[in-house]
Amino acid sequence: MKPGTITETTLLVIGYGNTLRSDDAAGPHVAEQIGALGIPGIRALVCPQLAPELAAELVDALSVVFVDATADTTHEVELVPIAPAESSRVTTHTISPPTLLALAQELYGAAPAAWLLKVPAANLDHGEGLSELTQRGVETAVGKIQTLVAEWTF
Repeated sequence: MKPGTITETTLLVIGYGNTLRSDDAAGPHVAEQIGALGIPGIRALVCPQLAPELAAELVDALSVVFVDATADTTHEVELVPIAPAESSRVTTHTISPPTLLALAQELYGAAPAAWLLKVPAANLDHGEGLSELTQRGVETAVGKIQTLVAEWTF
């Protein structure tokens, strides 16, 4: 790819989580907002969970950002680089981002550069609204993705 060129899918954003479990919907909210921006070369997917079938979606992307809610204690949005797992073995219908990357590598010969964008979650009970903490986290996460894209030199 020559400098300044954006491929069809330069960045794939996969937001996953249960939209009926309050803050667990952070990933889908981020992906929806990124998709609505209509940035060339950026594709967004909303999924309730990561499944082996998504390995095929990774093939056409140069990079991927997985977005998920986290109930850890940092209360900060974190963008963490991730690598394929050592094994692509899938034992359930849901898998982790590193396992999905390993599966793409095994099935298609390559996996894109990848990050996990963790959005803080305060409430994972049944419900459809986001807590104030998570709503701020979603806004921050969308900004982080926009900054990431703006800083890339293609």
